[in-house]
Amino acid sequence: MQALSERQKKIAEGLEAATRASQDLELAQQKATDNLREAKEQAQAIIEQATRRATQLIDESKEQARAEGERLKVAAQADIEQEVNRAREVLRAEVATLAVAGAEKILGSHIDNGANDKLVDQLVAEL
Repeated sequence: MQALSERQKKIAEGLEAATRASQDLELAQQKATDNLREAKEQAQAIIEQATRRATQLIDESKEQARAEGERLKVAAQADIEQEVNRAREVLRAEVATLAVAGAEKILGSHIDNGANDKLVDQLVAEL
């Protein structure tokens, strides 16, 4: 009877241990599921943050490119304006020289260089 009682006790302990193990396994599975869900949520948050940062960098790059383009446009316009002014000055000087040469031919006389330079400067100033 004692052997039978011990046998029943061992079987009951085994069943209890199996029940505890089953509960521990279920708890471990639940914890693993929770950890996996949490890891997925963190990964999604990281992906969203990276996407926002990438969009921000793209927007910043676009703005920098736009600003650089505008700066280059302004610089090019300034260069063009300087070249136009230089061309006007050269043209004025040439027109003045031609006017003096034409006046010399019309007058039939030669004007001295000092007077010529003075006349050219006056014409350039007037043009």
